[in-house]
Amino acid sequence: MVLGMKRFVDGVDRSQGLLLPDRLEDYVHEDNPVRVVDAFVEALDLAALGFAAANRSGGGRPAYHPAVLLKVYIYGYLNRIQSTRRLEREAQRNLELIWLTGRLAPDFKTIADFRRDNGSAITAVCSQFVALCRKMKVFTHAVVAIDGSKLKAVNSRDRNFTAGKVKARRKQLDESVARYLAELDRADRDPSLLPEGRVRHLRDKLAKVREQMSQLDAMERQLEEVPDHQISLTDPDARSMTSTGRGTGTVGYNVQAAVDAEHHLIVAHEVTNIGSDRGQLSAMAKKARDALGTEQMTALADRGYFNAPEILACEEAGIIPLVPKPLTSNSKAEGRFDKRDFTYDPDADEYECPAGERATRRFATQENDLTLHKYWSSACPRCPLKARCTTSAYRRITRWEHEHVLERMQIRLDATPQAAVARRQTVEHVFGTLKCWMGTTPLLTKTLPRVRAEVSLAVIAYNMKRMIKIMGARALVQAIAA
Repeated sequence: MVLGMKRFVDGVDRSQGLLLPDRLEDYVHEDNPVRVVDAFVEALDLAALGFAAANRSGGGRPAYHPAVLLKVYIYGYLNRIQSTRRLEREAQRNLELIWLTGRLAPDFKTIADFRRDNGSAITAVCSQFVALCRKMKVFTHAVVAIDGSKLKAVNSRDRNFTAGKVKARRKQLDESVARYLAELDRADRDPSLLPEGRVRHLRDKLAKVREQMSQLDAMERQLEEVPDHQISLTDPDARSMTSTGRGTGTVGYNVQAAVDAEHHLIVAHEVTNIGSDRGQLSAMAKKARDALGTEQMTALADRGYFNAPEILACEEAGIIPLVPKPLTSNSKAEGRFDKRDFTYDPDADEYECPAGERATRRFATQENDLTLHKYWSSACPRCPLKARCTTSAYRRITRWEHEHVLERMQIRLDATPQAAVARRQTVEHVFGTLKCWMGTTPLLTKTLPRVRAEVSLAVIAYNMKRMIKIMGARALVQAIAA
């Protein structure tokens, strides 16, 4: 190559013979993160974790060892390569992956089948990495932040049906039928108004709409037979979920995560197709506590997790929940007193109202499997503050039988006003990172078991990258080997 100026960096002549390194080992530096992947997988007991063919014997064509395919996947998710076809290409040309697999190059179908057939084992590998972090004394503060986020499934919105969607779609079709019939009536009255081609087109569209309406009738019958009255055609486990922050809907899965507040490692996660977070607190907190190997733990969560029985279950398990209570009463907004303006006396089992009157316990009732006590004062009808208190004859106050648990949690929240900020900075950043890595269409697999395996691979990669950032690749490899 002839250039008009000097002092440029010269490339290698493509026709020149090269003496490449004699060993694969020379291709990868000692500080390369790919060495962490290799050391971690080599330290696992794959047969005990449940990987198929980990101890394969007998005749037939030799198979790829599960360790090779697991390394390929972890490397792929570390480098934002989730597609099995892209992993197939990288195994043939990527020097790091060639080093990692020992020049093995499995095809995309083999790679995809490995993830499909070893979902529970891959999830167990995720737990093994957290156990490794615990062994290295990383979790010194037993504080986790819990949150959930919706990941978009392969299933599109048009392929998801609920009773409301069917009703709305039927209304659209009825309007289309009325519009087509009106145009055909005009053509019958005066054929010159519409060309013959347009008439044939309208009749074809009318036939298609009626066919769609018959399909909706069949879908309505199927919806009545399904427990949650929702059907997804592409991915049968995907569900339509609303996002509180944006007010929009997503057909996908709800990924729950418990994140260590000190190093932002994901200590526990779960994938569910239940859109609400309200029943997830105690299960996620217990998984996180077991992963940390501690008896007591503090769990931070947002208002979406506030559920009285869930909070009680946490306290009974030795977990201290810090969950703000959502304000659902309209009394304060309408200028009236709300429950916080009434002071409870535990010794007398009474409430003192803002007017100084005593509201005594009247009876107990069962609502949503909760035992609730009802209180009111006999002085309500003649109270001078009644207009500011209630629009009914008496102001009734409801108290759960374990209300003291919620009151104790509120005292802790008032004493730690930074808890909400700590939760947001800890767990929401993690979900933002995961979604950035996984792209605009995060999930590539269908059905709940396979989605769990896919999310577990992303969690393994995230935690591994965090530990490399904290310790360095070389130190982490040494710690794994110790």
